[in-house]
Amino acid sequence: MPDDASNPCLSCGACCKHFRISMYIGEMAGHGGTVPDELVSKVNPVIACMKGTEAGAGRCVALLGEVGKPGIGCAIYAQRPTPCREYRVWLEDGSPNPDCQRLRANIGLPPLQATCCTHAQASWL
Repeated sequence: MPDDASNPCLSCGACCKHFRISMYIGEMAGHGGTVPDELVSKVNPVIACMKGTEAGAGRCVALLGEVGKPGIGCAIYAQRPTPCREYRVWLEDGSPNPDCQRLRANIGLPPLQATCCTHAQASWL
């Protein structure tokens, strides 16, 4: 993950232990993608998911660190699958993603405040 100290993801990680991270099997390295095969479980002939997230509410195997603590990050950030690349903390209007707010509250983190700087934040994920 980026090392920008103002990135709220670097002290959270709640989404990485809550959602099932499903992807098209073509995202696996063995099928021409970037996600390391050993970190993926096949769901069916065309869908795979990150290990640990198969049933939802499970921690992604690529998540490093303690959820809700500074320094948490992704071991395969540069190779992460599309759902991880597309998940946004900030909506286009600068308001926090309601799902992110809910997940942060579930692990005891304070809510994020609306911001006007969405372009910089879009590059965090």
